[in-house]
Amino acid sequence: MFKEWIKIARHILDQDPACKSLFEAMFMYPMVRALRSHRIAHKFYQRGNTTFARWISNRARRKTGIEIHPGAQIGKNLFIDHGMGVVIGETAVIGDNVTMFHGVTLGGTGKQKDVKRHPTVGNNCMLGAGSTMLGPITIGDGAQVGAGAVVLKDVPAGATAVGVSARNIIKD
Repeated sequence: MFKEWIKIARHILDQDPACKSLFEAMFMYPMVRALRSHRIAHKFYQRGNTTFARWISNRARRKTGIEIHPGAQIGKNLFIDHGMGVVIGETAVIGDNVTMFHGVTLGGTGKQKDVKRHPTVGNNCMLGAGSTMLGPITIGDGAQVGAGAVVLKDVPAGATAVGVSARNIIKD
């Protein structure tokens, strides 16, 4: 667990020019607590202990302002800058090396159980501040979503999605 904590802190140092030390990354960034808590909650969730998993998740949300459902699947090196108001839903899947800013929502549509309701975010994506992705859509590898965008349809790999409702801009 300590190795995981150090790994997250080193990733913060690499990603955030405002972070000046490993100590600062470990103790002053809410995403560290949120991700550590999610890793633990996710294990309980996978084993069927959903109530305890939700308790861990809710405690982390109260402490950090970052809400990650314990059922969400998160890849390596997620970087949540600032973090306040981030919401990641139960069936969301996040790839490796994803950066998201405050106020990002990976939300569901519908109330069906046991179906995919939340977005899948590919590897090496950037989700801008206040952007909202809803439903079982896919954000392709290397895609970017602009600040404040509302995304209701798939975003192709390498594309940039902006606006409300977002439109795809094909990358040259």
